[in-house]
Amino acid sequence: MGDKEEFYRTVLDNVADGVYFCDRDRRVTFWNNGAKRITGYSAEDVVGHACSDNILVHVDERGVSLCRDHCPVAATIADGQPRETQAFLHHKQGHRLPVVIRTNPIVSPEGQIQGAVETFSDNSTLLDALRRLDALSVENETDALTGTANRRGMVARLQACLADPRTQKNCAVLYADIDNFKVVNDTYGHDTGDAVLKMVASTLAYNVRSSDLLARWGGEEFVGLLYRMTPETLQTTAEKLRSLVQSAFIQIDGERYGVTVSIGATFIKADDTLDSVIARADRLLYESKTQGRNRVTIDAYDTSDMNGGGEIGCKRKGPASSSCRRKTATRTQ
Repeated sequence: MGDKEEFYRTVLDNVADGVYFCDRDRRVTFWNNGAKRITGYSAEDVVGHACSDNILVHVDERGVSLCRDHCPVAATIADGQPRETQAFLHHKQGHRLPVVIRTNPIVSPEGQIQGAVETFSDNSTLLDALRRLDALSVENETDALTGTANRRGMVARLQACLADPRTQKNCAVLYADIDNFKVVNDTYGHDTGDAVLKMVASTLAYNVRSSDLLARWGGEEFVGLLYRMTPETLQTTAEKLRSLVQSAFIQIDGERYGVTVSIGATFIKADDTLDSVIARADRLLYESKTQGRNRVTIDAYDTSDMNGGGEIGCKRKGPASSSCRRKTATRTQ
């Protein structure tokens, strides 16, 4: 390797964004330190493998794989056109991380396409989330296992929201529970159960906005406080989180293992208390459980109850994944 090539590699290794090169067979020939930082995978894990080996397992927000049929690297190698794509990669620890991907062709002096370079940057709210958590008491309001806010931190934020009519308008509470989590602990042990909890928590936390808050409520339950929501954005957000958790996985003895979540979500009403809004979200969550799990159920009611006017409606995304109704459901794991 010449001095000039070594110099350029050193420069690329110090770029904050992830950078990697692929040859025409989509085999990775270079993987920088930024890519390792963002994904958790080292150069030793990746170099020599084809991106089509599905290491990062890019998916869109619906959970559809991009690596096999919609690979931006393959498309750029085929037509020589640069591309920019938003996707969700699979981190080595299992969770889904939002990234912005940019691909450009590598062209020889003779004008032949020799491969492609892909750069990607962390599009999550991680830095903002870390700043937000710094404002909390780390010892008292952060969950030690997952790094998200804990129940105490969420209660404080919810109480502040409920006390301010201007803040609570168009705010929603999302309640998520890992499906069949007891089976994970009973089958694979508590260490694997902890790994699954961290995977789900990270997937949820990295894929809400910096203004929102995601907390581990207890056990395998998570609560989100989402600001400036509409019925459509609440439905879309809840479905995106459900889908991304479904597509996340960890490795157990070389085999992929994933879980799903059931979700209930509701808007905060003007006369709500902490107990009433959590209880309503909890009922909707367990309706999702009784309807088959791995579903989203959104409440629907008149927005005059939440300092507004007009009618709230919910879109049904499909009978297998979401519903929009209110009724009490029997608890199901």
